[in-house]
Amino acid sequence: GHEYDLMENRLRVVRPEQAFFAFADTVAAINFQKTIKGDGWLGLRFQLRANTRPNDLIVHVRLLDNDNRLQQQAVGILGVNMIYACYRFYHHPETLIQSLMDNLHGRIALDMIRLEGPDFEQLDNRLVALWLVKNGLSSVAIFGPDKRGLHAGEFLYKKSILIARGSYRPPTLVQQDMIRCAFEQFRAEPDVDAGNTFFLTEITLDNLRSDGAIDERDFLDRADILCALGQTVIVSSCLQHKKLIAYFADYKIQHIGLAMGARKLRNILQETFEANPDNLLGAFGELFPRNVRFYIYPAIPTVPAGTSTALTTKTLPIPQAIHFLYDHLLENRNIVDIQGFNPAILGIYHKEVLKMIQSGTPGWEEMVPEQVARMVKEKGLFGYATNRHNTLAR
Repeated sequence: GHEYDLMENRLRVVRPEQAFFAFADTVAAINFQKTIKGDGWLGLRFQLRANTRPNDLIVHVRLLDNDNRLQQQAVGILGVNMIYACYRFYHHPETLIQSLMDNLHGRIALDMIRLEGPDFEQLDNRLVALWLVKNGLSSVAIFGPDKRGLHAGEFLYKKSILIARGSYRPPTLVQQDMIRCAFEQFRAEPDVDAGNTFFLTEITLDNLRSDGAIDERDFLDRADILCALGQTVIVSSCLQHKKLIAYFADYKIQHIGLAMGARKLRNILQETFEANPDNLLGAFGELFPRNVRFYIYPAIPTVPAGTSTALTTKTLPIPQAIHFLYDHLLENRNIVDIQGFNPAILGIYHKEVLKMIQSGTPGWEEMVPEQVARMVKEKGLFGYATNRHNTLAR
């Protein structure tokens, strides 16, 4: 093996008896008809100190150039960047990840990175997923309940998936009821193979920035709970659902279900209408392709005051200009109501639960799953320990 010194921005073999690296890749370039996009895997095994176990850097790359020679060049540049980054920035993992894109912005996307080994034992790979999206290396990153980075091609190829977007700060009984009911309904659809389905939770950067800058501790609090609940988590910059749908289209997903509350559906329809007044058919066609179905959880309306009728797909106020499109989506079951929900918990709102946790107000424990309440208290998540101490001190 060899260690490569990049002090002068060039490869130079030094101390071959003490350290090494090994590089491997499996990358397919774009095909002649340009119907299959280039993508693949690259791996670097490297040693930073003599007589220690090696580290591994594994990445999945999506090639964005529209020419196979340019794609080959991009893979070569990425390989050099990987070697340089591992030896120069191993002490600062986020900088390491950012440097992989040197001279490659707009030419590749990196949607999965794993950094493992003795020199990265303290690194949480869930943060790696966050950094990928935050720094624009990819619009989507995924990690599993074991906290390791995943790629959609590893476990979702030709499956049917249900996705629930939320803040999960913390997960409430309402969110868990929506997930349970929607997934049961999704798996029972006649055109869905129940044995070939998968559920994913999604957190967007926009949601993580709701209080300003991204707080990594807050992100890990949410991730800790979701991983403990056995969830596979998507971190994305896809503010619009159609971008998330387009991402999964590359993996031949059979059917996509999106679970959300009635208010969220109303906002999506309103925003789509306002942003595309001259191209409603095209905009709604992108949002509701043939294999996508929205599962809508009811909500208690806030206005008009005194109204007790829950908001559902049938009672949702829809702009008159798109009513014909909305009726078509209902008739074709692109949008359906979630059945079998628990009406007794519709008054639980996650923002109120969070305020109660942070202010030390009792009673929030009954609004979240038992396991979530226990973790919040034991680990002091979402500011629980600090604010509880301040409340008791007063």
